[in-house]
Amino acid sequence: MSEYRPDNWVVIKMMQPGQDTFYKVIGGWSGGYLDGDSWRMNSGIAKVVYREEYVDFYGESGSVYQCHLSQYRLRMNNAGIWNQIKEKAGDTVELMPEDTDWSTIV
Repeated sequence: MSEYRPDNWVVIKMMQPGQDTFYKVIGGWSGGYLDGDSWRMNSGIAKVVYREEYVDFYGESGSVYQCHLSQYRLRMNNAGIWNQIKEKAGDTVELMPEDTDWSTIV
């Protein structure tokens, strides 16, 4: 099982006509001088577990994103991919609000 702990993160809601709605985590990592910023998007949220200051999102592929609750935000490292997704998908994708009860999305 792959584990990821992003520096910042957001959850997007994806709605395909005639299909189930699903949610994905977009995690961002801030790079240093030699390595630039990076991002990853999970395969789709299958399970959510709250633990103290974190929420763990288990993906369809078996990965887990350990996300600090205070780091929910778009930054340069994940905003670009969100903008690309939004541009392509239009009204079929939505950025979830920070105060979402994540346990209700699965």
